[in-house]
Amino acid sequence: MKYQLSVNDEKKEVEAEPGTPLLWVLRDELNLTGTKFGCGVAACGACTVHVNGEPVRSCQTPIEAVEENKVTTIEGLEDRVSDAVVAAWRELDVVQCGYCQSGQIMSAVGLLTENKKPTDEDIDNYMSGNVCRCATYQRIRAAIHLASDKLEG
Repeated sequence: MKYQLSVNDEKKEVEAEPGTPLLWVLRDELNLTGTKFGCGVAACGACTVHVNGEPVRSCQTPIEAVEENKVTTIEGLEDRVSDAVVAAWRELDVVQCGYCQSGQIMSAVGLLTENKKPTDEDIDNYMSGNVCRCATYQRIRAAIHLASDKLEG
């Protein structure tokens, strides 16, 4: 079946079976490999993308659910909030192995879009669905605070 998608502000037509997870359409059909497969059950957050500005787990989002919606992947982040998050990530050298980081960044952007000045508790609660096997959680939290400060300045 053919689907019309808006991915990273570009119109795309893809062919996929109904029920195909968005993750596989992004990676296999559109060659956007920044979104990672982690668990396949929406528990780790590695596959996080934005649909209409909201973080969602693409491994459990069927393709038909995003038709007529705006999908943004890590490759398509281009705004003040995402720029501040990416700059903070680099400045604090958050990444260790890096596998989960696209999902972490997508969630952090979602958080700072909703809450410009989150507390540690806000960050921990919002980011709790993103797992980091390298346990860089303290650096992730510090980077979110730094990005928040950059947005204020």
